[in-house]
Amino acid sequence: MDDNGTPRLRPLTARSVMLSTLLGHHPPHLPVRSLIRVGELFGIAEGTIRVALSRMVAAGDLDQRDGGYWLAARLLERQARQDAGLDPRTRPWDGSWDIAVVTTERRPAADRSALRQAMTDLRLAELREGTWLRPANLLLPRPPVVEEQCTLLTGAPVQDAAGLAAALWDPAGWADRARALTAALDQASGPAGEFTAAAAMLRHLLADPLLPSELLPADWPGAELRQRYEAFHQDMRALLHEHASR
Repeated sequence: MDDNGTPRLRPLTARSVMLSTLLGHHPPHLPVRSLIRVGELFGIAEGTIRVALSRMVAAGDLDQRDGGYWLAARLLERQARQDAGLDPRTRPWDGSWDIAVVTTERRPAADRSALRQAMTDLRLAELREGTWLRPANLLLPRPPVVEEQCTLLTGAPVQDAAGLAAALWDPAGWADRARALTAALDQASGPAGEFTAAAAMLRHLLADPLLPSELLPADWPGAELRQRYEAFHQDMRALLHEHASR
């Protein structure tokens, strides 16, 4: 964020519009004419959209078939993570923590990277190199890479659990940015401005540590941010559908 508390938002590009549109569409497929009309809604020329789509196919982001574009397999995984982040499955917290300790030696760089991505998706934080943990309140399936590289334990910190959570995830900082993004959406002008602010909201939601309420600051804005994003998403889907079907 800027010094005055205004969040820095990524500029709107043809690629980001196409990707966000397909990630939010179920199934993740749209005909070319619809994607071009979506671009028009944001003031992006047809030629720019076509170039962006071609580059996304070449990069492996999209598949072109059946007269339109589909998310490629690796982005289907991203869509699944996005959906799970917007509707997290939790359970009552009994004070215990999930702990994963890396016990596999001489891991290739690709294996280390895959484990780090899995831990991020599972909302675990790294206490020190090779030791990951979080409160045991999430119902998320562990991918095989975690069990292949780690020994899994359950325990609880002897010290203040809320203090440990604050050190690992900075929930107060997350809450401040969430409120700033909500204000940015309120102040956004037109579909392009709203889309840019909402895209930043979505990225921030996917970084929500999803901690139990016992470890969160008062007035935690996580649920409100999800509701605001979902309301925007429904309105934007209706607008895109109307515009693309003309």
